[in-house]
Amino acid sequence: MTTLLYDGSFEGFLTIIFEIYNHKLLPARIASKERYQPQIFDTVEDIGTDEEKAKRVWTGLCKKISAEAQKAIYYTFLSEEDETEIVLYRYIKRILATTHKIEQNFGDPDILKTWQIAKKVAHESHRVIMFVRFQKTADDIYFAGFDPQYDVLPLSLNHFKDRFADQKWVLYDTRRDYGFFYDLQTITEINLTNSTIDFKTSRLKEEAMAEDELAFQQLWKIYYTEMAIKERLNLKLQRQHMPKRFWKYLVEKW
Repeated sequence: MTTLLYDGSFEGFLTIIFEIYNHKLLPARIASKERYQPQIFDTVEDIGTDEEKAKRVWTGLCKKISAEAQKAIYYTFLSEEDETEIVLYRYIKRILATTHKIEQNFGDPDILKTWQIAKKVAHESHRVIMFVRFQKTADDIYFAGFDPQYDVLPLSLNHFKDRFADQKWVLYDTRRDYGFFYDLQTITEINLTNSTIDFKTSRLKEEAMAEDELAFQQLWKIYYTEMAIKERLNLKLQRQHMPKRFWKYLVEKW
C-alpha cells in the first residue's frame, strides 16, 4: 500500500496531484506528515511542495470547474478530516477524466462527500466571524483567540481586514498554534512564542491586557445582563443558535 506524504499545505496537496499524473502513481492514502499514522506494510513516499507544479494543477482545474466548485475543493481541504485528501484526489480525477460537468453529480459518493464537508467548513467560518471577541493588548493590538473545529481562519481574513481596517489585530488559532497579524497594511502569518495566551480558554492573560480592557469587559457584562429580559430567556433556543462550545469566546459568558 503506497502512502504519499506532503507538508500539509494546499500547494503541497496540489503538488501530489501533479506527481500522481506525472509518474502514474496509484496511492492508497494521501496524508500530511503531521497527521500520518504508520501502518504495517506501508510504502511511504514523501513529496516536496513545488509552487509551479501546484499552480499548473490549479490552473487546469479552474478551467474545468466553476468558482463554487473551486471553493468546495479548498474548503474541504481545510477540514482536515480523515481521508479527505484521497476523497479530493478521486473527485479531481473524475473531473479531469471527463468533458462533462460532473462537479455536482451527487450520485457519486466522493463528490457528495466533498460538498457535504465544504458546507460544514463554510458554516464554521461564519461562526468565527459571529463569535470572535477582540481583547485589547498593552501595545494597542486587538487580539482574538479561537479554537475552530476546522482550519478556517484563512477564510475569515478578508472580512476582518475590511471590518477593522483602521486598527492592528491578531487572529490566533489556539488549536493549531498559528495566526495572522494585520499591521494596517498587510496580513502576515505568525506563530507566537513565549505566549501570553491561555490556550484552554483562547483568552489573553491579564498581564498582557491594556489597562482599561478589564473595565470594558465588565461594562459589556453589565450591559448584557441589564438588557436581557429574564421572562423571555430561552436557553434551548440560545444553544441552538450559539452552541455551547463557543461560549468561552464571549465576554458576556465569562
